[in-house]
Amino acid sequence: MTYAEAIQFLYDLRLFGAKFGLENTLKLAALAGNPQERLRFIHVAGTNGKGSVCAMLESIYRATGLRTGLFTSPHLVSFAERIQVNRQLIPQDDVVRLVEDVRPLLQRFPSDRHPTFFEVVTVMAFRYFAEQRCELVLLETGLGGRLDATNIVTPLASVITNIGFEHQQWVGDTLDKIAAEKAGIIKHGVPVVTAARPGEGLEVIAAIAQQQAAPLSVVDEG
Repeated sequence: MTYAEAIQFLYDLRLFGAKFGLENTLKLAALAGNPQERLRFIHVAGTNGKGSVCAMLESIYRATGLRTGLFTSPHLVSFAERIQVNRQLIPQDDVVRLVEDVRPLLQRFPSDRHPTFFEVVTVMAFRYFAEQRCELVLLETGLGGRLDATNIVTPLASVITNIGFEHQQWVGDTLDKIAAEKAGIIKHGVPVVTAARPGEGLEVIAAIAQQQAAPLSVVDEG
């Protein structure tokens, strides 16, 4: 398989659309050896600024000497932008190898529950980061949070940048509903940081953080 063929294989998975739920990702990750269990994460959701926050945090932690993984989407020019280690794009040969490894695993799924592009790429990224012995992965959600493929991890900290109207057909038609989906990344006892504002999702995030006994820090623009 060439790099072009590997990328085309991944892009063809877009025919399966966008599915919400963790079942496929959990199954695929298990078939791949649960690489996410060998990693530490900071998980970032929100309406705006997710990628920027991940990039800034990656720079900070890399400057301290940690070996970092960075998972963001979408890419601007090259697919490899999505998966980086110490700010180096994943090499083409590794993309080919990971695609070749994941292809037979996809045959274990019924046709009506075939993993999507994002689910497959997420598990590929986790496997690569584990192989590369990343000490911390900055992980950006794809869409929403609660049912996003990235939400199979238990991070060291969760970040919710802000709440605004987006993808309303999938994540809700009110700010409170959208906030609830984003706050789905909050895990029990795991600290959460947000820049959400009162009346724009903060109350929902605070309530879910309290339910999860997750310490909440609110960042004020001022």
